[in-house]
Amino acid sequence: MVSCGKKANKDKVAVAMDEIDSLFTAHYSVDGNGNPKFTNPGGAVLIMKGDSILFDKGYGIANYEDSSKIDGNTFFNIASCSKQFSAVAILKMDDQKLIDIHKSIYDVSPKVLPYLPPKKAPFSEITVANLMSHSSGIPDARPRDDREFVLKATDMQSIEYMKNLDSLHFQPGTQYEYINPTFQLLYLFIEKISGLPFEQYMHDNIFVPAGMDSTVYFEPDRKIPHMAHGYVTDTPDAKEGTKKFHEYDYGEESFFATKADGGIYTSTHQFIKWIKALRDNKIISAKMKSEAQSPVTKVTGSKYCDYQNRPNTYYGYGWFIEQQPGFPLKVYHTGDNGGFQIYEAFFPGANLTVLVFENRNDHDRWNMVTDLDKILKKAGLMEPENKLKK
Repeated sequence: MVSCGKKANKDKVAVAMDEIDSLFTAHYSVDGNGNPKFTNPGGAVLIMKGDSILFDKGYGIANYEDSSKIDGNTFFNIASCSKQFSAVAILKMDDQKLIDIHKSIYDVSPKVLPYLPPKKAPFSEITVANLMSHSSGIPDARPRDDREFVLKATDMQSIEYMKNLDSLHFQPGTQYEYINPTFQLLYLFIEKISGLPFEQYMHDNIFVPAGMDSTVYFEPDRKIPHMAHGYVTDTPDAKEGTKKFHEYDYGEESFFATKADGGIYTSTHQFIKWIKALRDNKIISAKMKSEAQSPVTKVTGSKYCDYQNRPNTYYGYGWFIEQQPGFPLKVYHTGDNGGFQIYEAFFPGANLTVLVFENRNDHDRWNMVTDLDKILKKAGLMEPENKLKK
């Protein structure tokens, strides 16, 4: 009886993985007869239950320059999925009593004060937690009239405007407005508190402990092995075989050189090490992780921002949190910059990870996510592991 149950469950999972393969083959194949032929940009897809990799496949071209194919070792710019790494660095410092995320940003270090507006209300009411939960009220007022600045500005250049601010969009902690500069401010905090260059601190204290030894931040002159370029098409509604793609990343798209908000290049194989390290509390304490991955700011219904403004959605510290009816709690993030379109999700109750890293952005991500969620639920993979084994 038990053996038959296990076989039936295995078959159900195998069917689900075939359905997922068909889903992405339909997305990326340019063969008019329905046979796999992947000569356009595509994506890397990985599904993990517990520590078991159920699905790990690449589709399409990583780089037209050398015709390299996408696989689990291809490095993508994960864009805003980088934010969780910066948030975790700050949370690690809180664990170490080097910072209190619930105190004012003016209490972080005297070294940050020259970069902030004069200390007075309402600015003095902004906490570090507000920065990480997109609830600070700070406007994104980065100058956009200088194309060179827009294309090449660093984190420190991007926050230069903040010291001249004279107002906020709303009282800190009361609303949601997704902006990048507050995470660029974390770049400053990490450097000033640690006394190390941002990238060195992140490598030594975040990437290496997680086992992400190859993960790096973008630099214009850095050669990244197995690097995908981002691509866009001017004809997103055309048939796959007729689409013409052109490169769209650094030098073509805005604010590609900042790090703390979106500069990481990594692969799906590297990223699952991050998932495991967080899950097993190797980087930050279980208490701090729970706080970071719990609803802090309500996203749904925000009048200030449309990004991820969907039903039953909140933001924690570096992650979105979603509780859709009929599905378990999802902790996730998306990334969008240039031609890159990233989706990473973790279902804590089911110990289930879903990664879709794409170097094109002409497909509807949320139709894809909805299809994936339904397939995984039908296969029983959104059930807790102990229940799945019974």
